[in-house]
Amino acid sequence: MSEEGSTGQTDAAAPRLYLRPLAQGVAAPLDPKQAHYLSVVLRLPPGAAVLAFNEADGEWVARLARARRTDWSLTPERKLAPPQRLPDLWYLFAPLKHDRLDYLAQKATEMGVCRLMPVLTERTHRQRLNIDRLRANAIEAAEQCGLVSLPEVVETAALGDVLSRWPPGRTLIFCDEDRAGGDPLRDLAAVRRGPLAVLVGPEGGFSPRERRQLRALPHVRPISLGPRILRADTAAVAALALVQAALGDWGTATPQVTD
Repeated sequence: MSEEGSTGQTDAAAPRLYLRPLAQGVAAPLDPKQAHYLSVVLRLPPGAAVLAFNEADGEWVARLARARRTDWSLTPERKLAPPQRLPDLWYLFAPLKHDRLDYLAQKATEMGVCRLMPVLTERTHRQRLNIDRLRANAIEAAEQCGLVSLPEVVETAALGDVLSRWPPGRTLIFCDEDRAGGDPLRDLAAVRRGPLAVLVGPEGGFSPRERRQLRALPHVRPISLGPRILRADTAAVAALALVQAALGDWGTATPQVTD
């Protein structure tokens, strides 16, 4: 059931905001950007309902309050949902240009990955990565799509280093551009269920040395992404959709569609 706040607004129509920490009856201060969004952009008055969430405290119906002109807060009233348990799926990717990396982070979050892992390859063009921006894009996707948990965002590491300490119980699904004629669903049918990771290479592809290293590892399973060459951000969506459909949680619930 939903409640109506003093504005007549229902919980279902309330905006969603990522905020930490959240506890019943305890006012959580908003940062200036969040306060501006709710009070100026959305023009919400004090007492309006806002859905606040984070990966530790779950999702709450909260009320907007103002102590001074620019001092706004949310006070959680009622818990709607506990933190979500995300699929045990990591996504490894080479850094891209800003706009495409923003898209990649948002879509990977929507797809339900539990960890975003930027890796440097021999053909990676962009060596530096703003981890805070990556996380901000994950938060934005979670706010818009009704997610209660967020993927962990880890620091950039060299691909060789990541592979050298790879956990033996986790299968790494390697999107191999040399398998253009392969059937990805048939390839995935041979992968056992369990902890998974997906690796998509840089815009220039993997080097021959990296390809040999990947193929030599027993926990790596190469798959094709079809007969056409895909951009790295497009490949991310295609690969994660295939893996979630064949081995992930897409078979357990019908995903909702949002604008």
